[in-house]
Amino acid sequence: MNTNTAEKKGLNISAKSFISALAVIFVLMVLTYILTFIVPGGGIPFWKWALSPVLVLGAEGNGSLIAVLAFLLVIGGVFNSLEKGGLMRYLLDRITYRFGKNRYALLAVITLFFMSMGAFIGSFEECVPLVPIVVALAIRLGWDAFSGLGMSLLAAGCGFASGVCNPFTVGVAQELAGLPMFSGMWLRMLSFMMIYGLLWFFLYRHVKKIERPLDEEIVKAEFQGAKSMDRGLICFVGIVGVGILLVLSSIFLTFLQDLTMIIIAVMFLAAGITATLVSGMGLKRLGQTFWNGITSMLPAVLMILMANSIKYTLVEGGILDTLLQGAIDIASTLPKALVILFIYLIVLVMNFFIPSGSAKAFLLMPLIVPAAEVFGISAQLCVLAFAFGDGFSNAFYPTNPVLLISLGLADVSYVNWAKWSGKFQILNLVLTCGLLFLGLAVGY
Repeated sequence: MNTNTAEKKGLNISAKSFISALAVIFVLMVLTYILTFIVPGGGIPFWKWALSPVLVLGAEGNGSLIAVLAFLLVIGGVFNSLEKGGLMRYLLDRITYRFGKNRYALLAVITLFFMSMGAFIGSFEECVPLVPIVVALAIRLGWDAFSGLGMSLLAAGCGFASGVCNPFTVGVAQELAGLPMFSGMWLRMLSFMMIYGLLWFFLYRHVKKIERPLDEEIVKAEFQGAKSMDRGLICFVGIVGVGILLVLSSIFLTFLQDLTMIIIAVMFLAAGITATLVSGMGLKRLGQTFWNGITSMLPAVLMILMANSIKYTLVEGGILDTLLQGAIDIASTLPKALVILFIYLIVLVMNFFIPSGSAKAFLLMPLIVPAAEVFGISAQLCVLAFAFGDGFSNAFYPTNPVLLISLGLADVSYVNWAKWSGKFQILNLVLTCGLLFLGLAVGY
């Protein structure tokens, strides 16, 4: 994907990436349907399975799904307006001109920023509006879409999993386990630093391998400023910045934690509309480009509904609890050293079907902690294993809506993403298993 292609397409999801993701999800839907007839006590009518992508909207506890879909449509409308109004390209030109000569430092800083957003305030879905900017910036700097996705999406997922102060995984899990909120932070902070080092090394090796030398011409080119565009950028960055500060404040103002996605969506909508109007776009054109951006996101809506229908099938088929209890029974027969890894595995598997960290915590922690304590494994280490199992695979599983959205916006097929990011996931799995063994050894 070259720069010119990215600029012409805007945020349209390509047919290739859409079809590849759709095929993977459909196969998973079929396998899940078959599973309901294999597991004892299971079963679901064919009509209900066939309509599950629609029925899932009315399922209990799926208000967050509707919020994600609305969030996605806002992103599509705003970014298409920014792109068509020229503000997106102007922003990239300015960043490239300012930081192009220090692009490796920029790689490290952007990666650290997204990891910190995930680790300290639990942001993952909220980072989506920034993903297309980082992807486009990476391409402008002579790299590729994988580099941009790695600096943003993958970094946010890694930070979310390290869970230093993540209120949605560590916070909820510790509360359910009867632990003080955010206690035991030292090992999670160590995990954050080691995972950041691994991710930075992985990305650095990749960009060194694929980077283009043409970037020097871009950096040396004279940048032509425009007052209207500068005013638009100030409005955009200022309003989005206020939204980020509000999300950051949710660490202390806990009543905001359930509203972070709404806050980001509203602030991003306000920032996009204000910035495009200030930079010179008329109301009529803004309405047209915004609507075109919304319609370009409809393929992603279909993918997300299909992905969420997998959990719906498991629940309606009556086999989710059966599978979970079976896994816990297996764990009780393992040696102590393997129990913590099996807990990690259980959460990894459940994250495929239930992307929500909080929902998984309520489902799993009451079962995992008592079983682990029989083997002398602390609740604190169980929480760490839960955070690891919940977070990293968010940027890998095709059932995660944030991944589907981001890949569509970056014009990257799921198959290619799985091949590229899978190498990091394997290395990271080894590292995190080592960290769990460390926790076991020191009595964490």
